[in-house]
Amino acid sequence: MSLAVVVPLRDFSLAKVRLRSRGVDDVTNLARELATGVLRACDPRPVYVVTESDDVERFANDLGAKVLRPTSSTLNDAVTFAYHSLAGQYERVMIVHGDLKDPAGLGAYEPSAGVTIFTDHFGAGTNVLVVPTGYDFHFSYGPSSKSNHVREADRLGLTVRVIEQSPWRFDVDEPSDLD
Repeated sequence: MSLAVVVPLRDFSLAKVRLRSRGVDDVTNLARELATGVLRACDPRPVYVVTESDDVERFANDLGAKVLRPTSSTLNDAVTFAYHSLAGQYERVMIVHGDLKDPAGLGAYEPSAGVTIFTDHFGAGTNVLVVPTGYDFHFSYGPSSKSNHVREADRLGLTVRVIEQSPWRFDVDEPSDLD
């Protein structure tokens, strides 16, 4: 079953606003390091970085990823753009946030049929989402994205699997996430 990984990334100098506003040092470098770990962990899968940033495009190309340039800068619009762009080439896409603390195993993961959601450590967000292509799936990242994505899978008649206990549940949004 063909599967591509999509990693949406903002310009590193603009990423992680909450960390910047709370005085964390060198957030730009931290964002780049986390994204490097995620892209490397996706090997051997084909990886597509969706970004509007020239700097991130160079970064992604240096790590062997392909780049998709979205028509909008919002996360949901960027992911939707990537999803539809890849629909004719792959049976499934796995959307992965670029700030996972422990991304090991992403490239080896074999999803089950339907939609698979890996939640954040609160059980409310979506850190990794696997969706079959060819559907009019409406992505809904933000508060309560897990519930939103479950409802969307139900709307489309797709089976859904929610995984709350995985190494991928830890992302970096707050200073306490760095501990």
